Amino acid sequence: MPSITPDPALFDVVGGVDTHLDTHTAAVIDLVGRVLGTEQFPATAAGYQALLAWMRGHGRLWRVGVEGTGVYGAGLARRLRAAAVEVIEVDRPDRKTRRSQGKSDPIDAIAAAKTALAGERTGLPKQRDGQVEALRHLRLARRSAIDQRADTQRQIKALIVTADDQLRARLRELSVKELIGTCANLRPDRADAASPATATKIALRSLARRHQHLTAEITDLDSLLKPLVAAINPALTAAHGVGTDIAGQLLVTVGQNHQRLTSEAAFAMLCGVAPIPASSGKTRRHRLNRGGDRQANAALHRVAIVRLRSDPNTRAYAQRRTKDGLSKKEIIRCLKRYIARELYQLITTNTHEPAA
Repeated sequence: MPSITPDPALFDVVGGVDTHLDTHTAAVIDLVGRVLGTEQFPATAAGYQALLAWMRGHGRLWRVGVEGTGVYGAGLARRLRAAAVEVIEVDRPDRKTRRSQGKSDPIDAIAAAKTALAGERTGLPKQRDGQVEALRHLRLARRSAIDQRADTQRQIKALIVTADDQLRARLRELSVKELIGTCANLRPDRADAASPATATKIALRSLARRHQHLTAEITDLDSLLKPLVAAINPALTAAHGVGTDIAGQLLVTVGQNHQRLTSEAAFAMLCGVAPIPASSGKTRRHRLNRGGDRQANAALHRVAIVRLRSDPNTRAYAQRRTKDGLSKKEIIRCLKRYIARELYQLITTNTHEPAA
C-alpha cells in the first residue's frame, strides 16, 4: 500500500499491529481514521525498534493497538512501554467485519489501529516484567506437573483393572500413597518383558516412578511459590479461605499492573462472577456469567466452599438466603460476587508497587 507522508510536526497518529510468531504487520492512521501506511517487520528486538521508528516517522505517536500482547506481541508491548508509548490490547475483528472486509495481516493491523483510536473492545494489557509474571511461569510449570501426575495415576489404575488376578488382588485395595510406593518397588524380570504379566509390572513401576518424580517436582515448585505469593501480597494470602494457590491464581489473573482494573465490578466481570442482565420488556432477570477467566472463577468458588464450611458469618448468610427461597447454587453465585468485592480491595490496596 502506498504511504502518505505527512508533516510529523503537524500530525498525531495511532498505530496498530497484527502480531505473529516471526513477523509483525504494522499500520498507522491519523486521528480521522485515514490510513497512512502499512509495513511488515521481523519479530525481533531490532524489528521492534524499526517498527517504532517507522510509526514515529508518520507523526507524533499517540497510542498503539496490539493484538496478542500476552503471546506473540509480548516483546513488542514491552518495547513500546519502555519508549513511553501507550499500548492498548485489542480484540480480533468480529466475524461480521471480517466477512465484509476480508482477512489479511495489513487489514487486521489497520483494524487494530482503528479500534485503538475508537477505544472499543480495548483494554490495558498486563505488564510482563514483574514478580507476577515470575509467579505465572512457576504456576504454569506446577499446573502441568499436577495434570501429568493425575494422568499417570489414572493410567496406573487402568493397568491394574486388566492385570492378572494375583497382581490385581494385591494392588486394588491399596491407598494411592501405598499403591505408588508398592508399584515403584516392583522387581520384574526384564528378560521376560514379552510376557503380559511381566510387562504390566514393568509399566506399573515406570508409571509409579514418574508419579514420584512429578510429586517431588510439585513440592519443589511449592517451596518457591509460597514465599513469592506472600511477598507480592501478604494480605491476600491471610484472607479466610485463600491459600497460596488461590492467591497466586487471582494475582496472575489481575496482572502486575492491577490499576488496569477500574472497579471491583470490572474484577468481578474478569473472574466471570458478575451476573449478566437478561431482561426484556416486563421481565427483569439476570443470567449466569459463563465468561471471564474460568481458573479465577474456580478459585473464588473454592473460597466460597471453604467459608460455607468454616465461617460463621457465611453460614448465617446462607441460611438467611435459603429462607428467601434461593438454591445452594444461587447462594454460592452470590457469595462469589461478594468475595470478589472483598478480594479486589485486598489486591488493589496492596503496598507492592507494580513494575514500571
